[in-house]
Amino acid sequence: MIETKSEKLNSILKELGSFVVAFSGGVDSSFLLYRAHTLLKRNVLAVTIRTPYIPAREVTEAVEFTSKYGIRHSIINLEIPDSIRKNPLKRCYLCKKTLFTQLIDFARRNDLRFVVDGSNADDTGDYRPGLKALEELSIRSPLLEAGMTKEEIRQLSKAAGLDTWDKPAYACLLTRVPYDTEIDQDTLRMVEAGESMLFEQGFPGTRVRVHDNMARIECIPGFIDKIIQRQTREHIVTEMKKIGFRYVSLDLEGYRTGSYNPEIKEK
Repeated sequence: MIETKSEKLNSILKELGSFVVAFSGGVDSSFLLYRAHTLLKRNVLAVTIRTPYIPAREVTEAVEFTSKYGIRHSIINLEIPDSIRKNPLKRCYLCKKTLFTQLIDFARRNDLRFVVDGSNADDTGDYRPGLKALEELSIRSPLLEAGMTKEEIRQLSKAAGLDTWDKPAYACLLTRVPYDTEIDQDTLRMVEAGESMLFEQGFPGTRVRVHDNMARIECIPGFIDKIIQRQTREHIVTEMKKIGFRYVSLDLEGYRTGSYNPEIKEK
């Protein structure tokens, strides 16, 4: 089954011919970029968009990945679009519209036929308004078109020897802030600093959600017992307060995608 999907992916990429890959440095876009570069070489160009709500670590890792494999790579710098400055419910849709319009213009200027992204078959669930924006802009999603799931992409990445195969899922920092809240860059930097600290403490993939001056930590369930150990807990609280949070809480439900999405139903 996975071999059939892999062959279908190759066919899709060859059919596209030349394109820009929207490259975040995550599991999906890294595998897509690597496979596309293997097949098409210089007909593929990775583009990473750097904004205040994208963690600096992700951009650095994207640069390291493309450098390692000799893949053409460009970075576009953008400020926070006015349309999402108050973190509206349609934030993801509006953001994707803005960012991918930039990528389309970039592709045209570089004589590349398409723009592709790393959406996969699992991304059709939950609240994903960004997919609608991609459809409206005619962005292609080869992994989704090939029917590949996240787990299958991890398996193929591991088989290809990619270090990204077990990388935790990332999401933009706007997902750490409640909907309909004015986006403050200082808050985004606090979130980024908090998550970097937790990563360095051995808790990758942990989220720091913001509620006014309180940080709500979401980690995978297996980390909860470790975090609540006295020495670790006290260290995390001390560091979080140094960063600027007044209160620090641990969410006992653990990490889950779209933690703020229940707000949508309430509104």
